[in-house]
Amino acid sequence: MAQTNLTFQFSSARVSYRLDTPFAELEKWISKDHAFVITDEHVFKHHKKKFKGWNTIVLQPGEKYKVQETVNGIIHQLIQMGADRNSWLIGVGGGVVTDITGYVAGIYMRGLQFALVPTSLLAMVDASIGGKNGVDVGVYKNMVGLIRQPSILLFDMSFLQTLPKAEWRNGFAEIIKHAAIKDAKLFKLLQQHTIAQFKKDKALLSRLIKTNVLIKTKVVLQDETEKADRKLLNFGHTLGHAIENQYALSHGEAISIGMTYAALLSEQMLGFTDANALIELLTKYGLPTRATFDWKTVTEVLMKDKKNSTKGMQYILLKKIGRGVVEPIPVQELINRLRQLL
Repeated sequence: MAQTNLTFQFSSARVSYRLDTPFAELEKWISKDHAFVITDEHVFKHHKKKFKGWNTIVLQPGEKYKVQETVNGIIHQLIQMGADRNSWLIGVGGGVVTDITGYVAGIYMRGLQFALVPTSLLAMVDASIGGKNGVDVGVYKNMVGLIRQPSILLFDMSFLQTLPKAEWRNGFAEIIKHAAIKDAKLFKLLQQHTIAQFKKDKALLSRLIKTNVLIKTKVVLQDETEKADRKLLNFGHTLGHAIENQYALSHGEAISIGMTYAALLSEQMLGFTDANALIELLTKYGLPTRATFDWKTVTEVLMKDKKNSTKGMQYILLKKIGRGVVEPIPVQELINRLRQLL
C-alpha cells in the first residue's frame, strides 16, 4: 500500500497526517534525542523492537488509569529524564494513551509539540483525531482536559496485527457511528462486509480507515471547539459515557448501547425509519445493543454532562442514515423517554 501524506490547517496548528507509514520513519521528522515516547504495557510488550533507542515511558493499560494520578507520574518522569520546552512527546497506543499524551503535552512547561501514533482501530478512526485530550474524574468521562492538536499523526497498520478481537469490535463501533451520522455509502459497505473480511483484505481496511479519518477530520475542521457540527460526533456517547465507567464496559460496547437507544429515540421523536437496520449492523459486528441501568447513577452523570445546558441536553439523533441532527432535550424528559424504551 502506498503511503499517503495529508496536511490540515486547524485553528492553532498545522497537522501532518502520515497514512500507511511505518513507525520507524518518525525519525525523519523527530530526533530520538529530544523525544519521549508514552505507551502502555500491552503495546510495548508486542512491539518492543519498534521502541529501540527511544526514551520511553510505559503506562499501565486501561481506562481506569486515564486519571490525573497517571498524568502526575508522567510529569515526574519527564522532569527526571530532562524533558524541556524543545522536547517532543509521542503517544503510541490506543485512545487512553493518545488522550493522556495530548493532555500532558498541553500542560508540561506550558506546552510541548507532540505526535500521535494510534495503535488500535478505535484510536486510528476516532480518538487520535481532533485534538481532544484529557482524563476522567471518577465515573465522569473526560471531565478535565483541553483541545490541542498534534503536529504529526502517523498511522502504522502493522500495530493492528496484534489487536485482540474485542478491540476490533471497539473500533467498528465508532466506524458505524460515522456512517450513521455522515455517510450512508459507508453504512452500506459495512452491511456488505464483516470484521474478518476487513482484517484479511489490507487494501480494503486501509481505505476504510482513510474514509473514517477524513470524515472526522472534516467535521472537526468545520467546528474545532464543538459549537455546532462537531457535536454530531457525540452520537451514542451521551448515554454511552454515563454507563461506560459505571459498568466497566469497553468504549465501543458503551457507545453501541448508546447508539441503540439514540436510534430508538430518533424513531420516537423524528420518525427515523432505520433503527432496526442500525441495531442489526451493531449486532453483526459483535456489539451489544441493550443494558439494564442504575438510573440514579445514570441521572447523576447526565446532569453533570458537558453537553447539558439551560436549553437541555444537546442529544444527537438521526433523521436518516447518514444524517445526524442535534436535538435539545431537557434532561428529565430525556431520562423519562429512555426509561420508557426499556
